[in-house]
Amino acid sequence: MFNKLATFLTLACTLSAVLPAPIQRREVPQEHSHEQFLTAVRTSLNLNNPDGIVDPVFALLGNAAAQQGLGRIADPDCLQLATADRAFTNAKAAGDVAGQVAALIYRALERNTGAVGQASVACTSIQAVNPEIAALQQHQDPASTNAAAVNKAITLELARQIAAVGGDPQDALKSGTFAPGDLNDASGRGNTCDDLDDPVGCIFTKNLLVPDATAAEIDAAIAGVNTGNNGGDNTGNNEDTGAGNDSQCAPPTTVVVTVTAEATPTAAATTTAAAQVTNAPATSGNLQRFNGALGGAAAPSVTPGGRGFQVEGSDSFLNIAAALGRSCDIQHNRCANLANSAAGRAAGLSVGQCDQQNNVCRSQI
Repeated sequence: MFNKLATFLTLACTLSAVLPAPIQRREVPQEHSHEQFLTAVRTSLNLNNPDGIVDPVFALLGNAAAQQGLGRIADPDCLQLATADRAFTNAKAAGDVAGQVAALIYRALERNTGAVGQASVACTSIQAVNPEIAALQQHQDPASTNAAAVNKAITLELARQIAAVGGDPQDALKSGTFAPGDLNDASGRGNTCDDLDDPVGCIFTKNLLVPDATAAEIDAAIAGVNTGNNGGDNTGNNEDTGAGNDSQCAPPTTVVVTVTAEATPTAAATTTAAAQVTNAPATSGNLQRFNGALGGAAAPSVTPGGRGFQVEGSDSFLNIAAALGRSCDIQHNRCANLANSAAGRAAGLSVGQCDQQNNVCRSQI
């Protein structure tokens, strides 16, 4: 009897390993849809890869598959950020602007998820070394909740970061994804593509990319951005020190964003973000005069220091306008993160309100 039971269990385990998983309603894979950026990031990553990240493609897969490419990165939800951050660091050290732009675009690409309309999880366990990477999130499934607004905000922020390193901000549109899939499509085909043999990326060659914004909106978004400050205004505090990627895998400094009744956006409070601006003199050396704080997320302080001006004591810029612009962008990213959280949604905060606040913040520069 024991031998028969053992044989049965062995057979059951074998079958469970080889039989296909139950069919789920999900979009087909798309991790190779933007292949040109995978190729560019792979080149930069391989210049110095102390964390042993296997390949950039793993970060665009769902978590179960991403586990196979983690290397020493513990959190699969953060593999895309870690890969982009290391590639950006290497490209910056090499003076490769195109490589930096590719890393930024890669960071903003959509990840595969388990179902049509399912958003991917944000990285919260580690913090990027490079603020340009830290300012970005991945695109979300175009059929997910509020995806059009979320993805547009990501693209506009990407344009700002590309402009800041000296790239063409219109390239931010290349991070876009597909038309929304049908949530009721039992086949799960969606509107994706995945071609390993297309070096450009099938989303481009098959004309499947749906732009998140217009060229004019990109131009408006980068107004006031200090272009090409990478290696100029920035101190280069993000360059590799030879210590590996350990610093980006440490728990990040906690930014507590509390939604209170006072900070909850109301129609009166958010009709015009300009009402939140005061012209009072800066205190405690803080040169950031914009005091709007939707959801409690204030613009970080700008103080004299470094090569001229510092943002929260880390990023350093030669001129005050660039420092203030970065402060506004950091606030916008925190506000957008809050808007996409359960607390932010409960408070009625939207990414559009964060965009409006960012425009007002930058108008004060």
